Amino acid sequence: MTLLTVNSGSTSVKLALYELSAAGAPVRLAAEQHSGAALDPRAVLRALGTRLDSAPQAIAHRIVHGGTCFERPTRINPDVIAAIERLAPLAPLHNPPALRWVAATRELWGEALPQVAVFDTAFFAALPRRAAEYALPAHLGRERDVRRYGFHGLAHEAMWRRWCELNPQLRQGGRLITLQLGGGCSVTAIDHGRAADTSMGFSPLEGLVMATRSGDIDAAVVPYLAQQLSLSGADVVTLLNSQSGLAGVAGSDASPAELLADPAPQSQFAVELYCYRIRKYLGAYMAVLEGCDGIVFGGGVGEHVPGVRARAVAGLGWAGVRLDAASNEAARGGDARISASASSVTVQVIAVDEESVLALAAAAIVSR
Repeated sequence: MTLLTVNSGSTSVKLALYELSAAGAPVRLAAEQHSGAALDPRAVLRALGTRLDSAPQAIAHRIVHGGTCFERPTRINPDVIAAIERLAPLAPLHNPPALRWVAATRELWGEALPQVAVFDTAFFAALPRRAAEYALPAHLGRERDVRRYGFHGLAHEAMWRRWCELNPQLRQGGRLITLQLGGGCSVTAIDHGRAADTSMGFSPLEGLVMATRSGDIDAAVVPYLAQQLSLSGADVVTLLNSQSGLAGVAGSDASPAELLADPAPQSQFAVELYCYRIRKYLGAYMAVLEGCDGIVFGGGVGEHVPGVRARAVAGLGWAGVRLDAASNEAARGGDARISASASSVTVQVIAVDEESVLALAAAAIVSR
């Protein structure tokens, strides 16, 4: 069986082709990435089709928001498509583009071809109520589905799966904290395979400081800035999403690596704030898990910027977290253990492979 995975973003897509081994595990055959605001799913897929000997036998799509409707990977049909469309207001930059890729694959290879939706929010569907719910009246919270959904689920699941492979002595991976650090950033506490808490909430705006997103902020800031700047509430949320975070604090679109190398006080403060927020969550999640067996760094920043990793865990020696400076400096992509031999908490860099999670999910459904 050959599987195609479609990992679409707001203006990009990662495509990967897999074949199932005799044991049922997906083996990657090829991969490619495309980006651009004018990206045309039909054109990209038609070009891919000309290079394939035959049509894929199943397709898996990453869907960012599944709300409370979808708690596991689901075979796509018209009802599922309609439900994903209804969730578009909760993920306006991601669900609609993902549906365009679904429509394009159905148009090219036919509606009978099995297709599976794999939801970023599904990994967090079973969050404990104390972690999932806001302190709101029931008619505003539970009844209107205003809750913490969590995002980057595929990335956190991918890190957890690889961690389990590297640490078979720990049942279901033990007590693990995973960090997905890229343009968007999130951290998740995983207790023996189950998400216990995560930093992103009702939207991907909550939590860590990110490239252009503010992360945690007092809700009262929104009406205050709306009044001060004569903006609508929606305009202020846009500002918090696209003009804040590292870019807002530093006053530039420099990457964390570039900010680390820039001696300007504001650049250094931006990195300090970025890493402080990570360290704050690490401490909180150690408390949530009542201890910690491992910390995993993933994502473009997590995998490639040793300075961020070092600053993020600085001062956590009291919790048994100690880095090996040489190993940390050498780890720039790929899997690598970066903790010191004396560290009671293993610190690991893991290359995030969301596509493998998509392929596993699709294989499990279409092989039934």
